[in-house]
Amino acid sequence: MRITSKGQVTIPARIREQAGLLPETEVEFKFDGKSVRIIRAKIGKGTSRGERAVARLRGRATVRMSTDEIMALTRDA
Repeated sequence: MRITSKGQVTIPARIREQAGLLPETEVEFKFDGKSVRIIRAKIGKGTSRGERAVARLRGRATVRMSTDEIMALTRDA
């Protein structure tokens, strides 16, 4: 395994599956002086996957439309 110029590595699929690391899983890195460990980040109680997704997306919209305008676009005219 090689680290890219951006510091990225690919975790092999077999290891991701064994560890239960799904896309969007929050992880932490721990260094003990000799090795680096990747561990699942602890999330607060009551924080669901949906709540985390909404939190990540909050404030990222670039279109200034009201909810009514957006809903009108999704309905048949």
